[in-house]
Amino acid sequence: MKFERDSPEGRNTFTGYGPGYVEVNRKRYAASLVVSGDRVIVDWPAASVEAITADHLAAIVELKPEIAIIGSGATFRFPDAARLAPLHQARIGVEVMDTQAACRTYNILLGEGRNVVAALIVP
Repeated sequence: MKFERDSPEGRNTFTGYGPGYVEVNRKRYAASLVVSGDRVIVDWPAASVEAITADHLAAIVELKPEIAIIGSGATFRFPDAARLAPLHQARIGVEVMDTQAACRTYNILLGEGRNVVAALIVP
């Protein structure tokens, strides 16, 4: 699916997604990644929500977002709550949803001027 929506000037937004990929600013990524308004961290090592570790979440904590959206892949899967503890300890709000919903939600929140990060599992 492609998005044709005005994006916040000079910010990273999702411009498309599909089976096995997401697009940020029209550039396609086929591996898990972390996206903020001004950074794209490629090859985020989390291959599934079950595999998320504190080390994986450190990339999100370092960006100091107000809210982190975890995209769980093609289907919704919620990680064990204990795995998300580093985000809660850093006082970062967390939402978990499938990766496609995470792309859409991230764009909306970014468009509202929110400090948001999307950490996406791209199967």
